[in-house]
Amino acid sequence: MSSSTKSRWGAWLERLALDRPETRAWALYDWANSAFWLTVVTAVFPVYYKTLSEGLDDATAAYRYTLATTIALACTAVATPLLGAFADSRAKRKLLLGLFAGLGIAATAAMFFLLPGDWLPGLVLFAVANFGVAGSVVFYDALLPHVARPGELDRLSTTGFALGYLGSGLLLLLNLAWILKPAAFGLPSGTGLEPAEATLPTRLAFLSVALWWGLFTIPILRSVREPRATSAPPGGALISSLRQLARTLREVRRHRNAFRMLVAFLVFNDGISTIIRMAGLYATDRDFGAGTIIGTILILQFIGIPFAILFGHLGSRIGAKPMIFVGLGFYCMICVLAYAMSTAWHFVGIGILVGMVQGGTQGLSRSLFASMVPSKKSGEFFALFGVGEKFAGIAGPALFALTIHWTGGMQPAVLSLIAFFVLGGALLLTVDVEEGRREARNA
Repeated sequence: MSSSTKSRWGAWLERLALDRPETRAWALYDWANSAFWLTVVTAVFPVYYKTLSEGLDDATAAYRYTLATTIALACTAVATPLLGAFADSRAKRKLLLGLFAGLGIAATAAMFFLLPGDWLPGLVLFAVANFGVAGSVVFYDALLPHVARPGELDRLSTTGFALGYLGSGLLLLLNLAWILKPAAFGLPSGTGLEPAEATLPTRLAFLSVALWWGLFTIPILRSVREPRATSAPPGGALISSLRQLARTLREVRRHRNAFRMLVAFLVFNDGISTIIRMAGLYATDRDFGAGTIIGTILILQFIGIPFAILFGHLGSRIGAKPMIFVGLGFYCMICVLAYAMSTAWHFVGIGILVGMVQGGTQGLSRSLFASMVPSKKSGEFFALFGVGEKFAGIAGPALFALTIHWTGGMQPAVLSLIAFFVLGGALLLTVDVEEGRREARNA
């Protein structure tokens, strides 16, 4: 490779904040865990759940699905604040990331054994895997302000989302190929198959996610240094963690703008996460085929790559906060279009719009919050970030569950999501970013 080529390559990596081994290792965990969010949560499991729930009516099956999601999020919300305080005071962020990831990986691998009618073990494994991935992301996010240099937060955060789009999209592309054309991969195909044979391609998709997630978790555990421990209150692990959490709750009130950003994010991200989680189930309810649903989600992934990077660069130039408002405006429009959609092509178009704003909006929210918290307490603050996200994230799926229970259908709940984006945007208006960053530096 010539010196000029190396120079261009190095400049390109620097623009993406991937010019150092630790930033590349950190961003690869987005590549790793996004496969679970895409294949299991968004694309394949909601469609396969229709097979698992044979014998249940549609309304009951959907209600139990959303209830399992709600329980998983609630468990994460309860566990992570204490563990965040423990991780900071005992320098255990990477250990807890690995433990939560391992739990999620094991549950995802076990989903390979699910057969038609196994709705109960299916929902249990789905909930456990959700608990594992959500917990791991709390400690992954907590490492961001320690890995990124000044001025890199927006770029590294959105680059991580872009890598997540790329990696999970490539794996889903392979999954979709063997699900739709199993014979080309030597898998059972045709009519008259036993249930275990007919469902093998889908079950192999779950196994592939577990392997992918596990393999690409290794770099962050090997190459990212564990930040130094903070001073811990006296007592055993549990007592000191409770005291540390109480101290964090008192301190976060002094970081007023970080707290306002946290509240704004947990409100509007509830709408975003509900769209992610319920898109496949909603499209299945509208009788769109598995190929259309998974294909649209795959298109969304690859569209999200350049747009996540674009959001990161625009966030560095004009500010993360204005770009988040752009994303929230798009989501309001998406809700209206989703309510009115009637054809598969409408679903494809909506998927394209989601791909344009999803990664950028979430990535800039993460980096904006990271820029306003003291780096030495990142585990605690991001645990609060995570717990707020999980508790707020309960509202969207719970709203869907209640709406299905009351009306017998999913469509009336779609427009209600606009309230999350409007209220979250109104709260974001109250955040003074520069003052928040000064508060973090002074701390």
